[in-house]
Amino acid sequence: MKNIVIFASGSGSNAEKIISYFSQSQTAKVVLVLTNNANAGVIAKTEAHGIPSFVFTKEELNNGFVLRHLQAFNPSLIVLAGFLQKFPGDIIAAYPHKVVNIHPALLPKYGGKGMYGAHVHRAVHENKETESGITIHYVNDNYDEGNIIFQKAVAIEECLSPEEVALKVLALEHEHFPKVIEKLINEEDF
Repeated sequence: MKNIVIFASGSGSNAEKIISYFSQSQTAKVVLVLTNNANAGVIAKTEAHGIPSFVFTKEELNNGFVLRHLQAFNPSLIVLAGFLQKFPGDIIAAYPHKVVNIHPALLPKYGGKGMYGAHVHRAVHENKETESGITIHYVNDNYDEGNIIFQKAVAIEECLSPEEVALKVLALEHEHFPKVIEKLINEEDF
């Protein structure tokens, strides 16, 4: 059984979808959720599934404390699901090609520092894009610049607000993120 560890900062809807998806799996399971936000909704969602969660500070993330805690869980894959802090180089170095992130746009468009969540959807809507989507990519030392693993587009020309764009993109995230994680865990080619 391979172990998945999730990092999240917010409500945890993607984390919950991933936990549910792997709850009956014979090959992988979510063993830990880490968050930098003591008030994150993801904590209650993980507790409801019996998955331990751990809250850490920015200092603990960057001084090696989180890496040491993480190593005890022997992750095969580390998943960033709405994690809003810069991911530290020591964890990336310890788990090369084992840290993945989901971004709510079709990278390289609308990526980089400050481009997350509602900020992305607002920019996409204001620029009158006809499509948006998701990008699942490996994490490296730069925001949203790791090698792309998977992208999926959705038409948004009829969306009247950034919130409508967000709903369409979130549906893609929930549909595809667990499946892509499963393929990575099973080391299938894309």
